[in-house]
Amino acid sequence: MFNRNDKIGIVACSNGINVKKKEEIEELVIILKNMGFVPILGNNIFEDNSIFCGSSIEKAKSLMDFYINNEIKAIFDVSGGDIANEILDFLDYDVIKNNPKPFFGYSDLTTVINALYRKTGAVSYLYQIRNLVSECRETQTKDFYNSLFLGKNDLFDFNYKFIRGNKLKGTVLGGNIRCLLKLAGTEYFPDFQNKILFLESRSGNEGAMISYLTQLKQMGIFNKISGIILGRFSQMERENIKPTVEELILNVTRDKSFPIVKTNDIGHNKNSKCMIIGKDIY
Repeated sequence: MFNRNDKIGIVACSNGINVKKKEEIEELVIILKNMGFVPILGNNIFEDNSIFCGSSIEKAKSLMDFYINNEIKAIFDVSGGDIANEILDFLDYDVIKNNPKPFFGYSDLTTVINALYRKTGAVSYLYQIRNLVSECRETQTKDFYNSLFLGKNDLFDFNYKFIRGNKLKGTVLGGNIRCLLKLAGTEYFPDFQNKILFLESRSGNEGAMISYLTQLKQMGIFNKISGIILGRFSQMERENIKPTVEELILNVTRDKSFPIVKTNDIGHNKNSKCMIIGKDIY
């Protein structure tokens, strides 16, 4: 997928990175260099005494600069939080479509990833590259290198179980459930007809989850999709909240027959695998 000395862009399209974590970003750059990448930091990475790291227009320009630069082979977002959707109106989707390159991000970057698919058909990667400097760095770095440089599937293969049905096939869309719903009613919400809906969540109890799932139902999403993949629902599972997210989704879709898969390998956990958004899965 990549070669040594490939240049990659580092951006923060959501909340700015706390300046106290500057050393973490510097360590990440070193790890990427040791792998063979040539990482280049965008202009808007660290917060400016608030959650912001520049205006929405400035952050969009930082991202577009990497799309326009033919030397940049991929773009990695190191942020998360709440405000990535503010850049969507300022991206040039024609330029992005004509200069396709992998985009990696997770959590709040669900908004950008699904907007890119809606506007350009781009395949993106739901993954936080800062996992490479987490407590799971050894495994993450190995899987990351093997997959991106050696063409293996270590970062993409995940364990799963069926909680309904026994076969699932289709193009995956979605991501963080809260952040995906920010696109509802906008031109950036993708068409889920015959698609596989992937959902995960960092925070939120049973009340939040049933609210989100009910909204998806009322939007007619469950009438369109051909299946669901549930990732890690961190707070729900950490606190052993009942009913479980599996029970909630089975109840909300009780009149449907599409397959549902559950995996604990993808989400906000530091040992998370990568879900490819916009690509077929079987």
